[in-house]
Amino acid sequence: MSKYKLASLKEDGKRTTFKVENIEIGKDFLMIAGPCSVESEEQIMEGARLAKEAGANMLRGGAFKPRTSPYDFQGLGRVGLKYLRKAGDEYDLPIITEVLDVRDIYLVSEYADVLQVGARNMQNFTLLTELGKIDKPILLKRGMNATIDEWINCAEYILKGGNNKVVLCERGIRTYETFTRNTLDLSAVVAAKELTHLPVVVDPSHATGRREMIKPMSLAAVMAGCDGLEIEEHPNPCEALSDAKQQLTGEELKDLIKAVNETLKFRESLK
Repeated sequence: MSKYKLASLKEDGKRTTFKVENIEIGKDFLMIAGPCSVESEEQIMEGARLAKEAGANMLRGGAFKPRTSPYDFQGLGRVGLKYLRKAGDEYDLPIITEVLDVRDIYLVSEYADVLQVGARNMQNFTLLTELGKIDKPILLKRGMNATIDEWINCAEYILKGGNNKVVLCERGIRTYETFTRNTLDLSAVVAAKELTHLPVVVDPSHATGRREMIKPMSLAAVMAGCDGLEIEEHPNPCEALSDAKQQLTGEELKDLIKAVNETLKFRESLK
């Protein structure tokens, strides 16, 4: 009788966990880091090195980029996927990257350990249905105009297809506030953890769009109970081909992860 027939948290309180290489998502804290876009082999290799040294346990990078303007950098496609896979293998980091189109699911699956559904595609029901048929974890970002109910129902589409490896990601919603790129809704983390058994991660990079706000919002997300963070990091953020203002340097990422680990210890002490 539950509204969410497959995503709902059951009476026993058991939460979903699953393995991606040596990470148990939902149990181990997921620390995803890497550049917004894969721009070159050299750039993603250096980004992966910095992410690994900082303490990240998964590498991100966009090979296909949905951009507001059709004239902005759209990603390197298959070549970007190859570079990303090489970087992940070199530094022993599972990789996550976005899939934009049903026609690209199996191409992206060849290279990625986790497939990401971006905010613009959250309600692409055809894409969600097809992702429910594959044996790959899916990270589902909340749409910028979506309610929590709509977000969870989109997860239901994937679960209904038989794929129970779903991670929810809060990445900020659109409000009338213009100081930040979006408004990070940390109440959604609490709500999603109460309503579902799915792991919940937070993307403060896209939520704020401001480098200086990523660390405090990350720590707030940890205290809200998230199961992981997705952070954008670049070897030289000022030269990034996309989202330059929200990408951290390697040193900034290292400082952030150190603070996150200290906050996780504090969170555990409160239980």
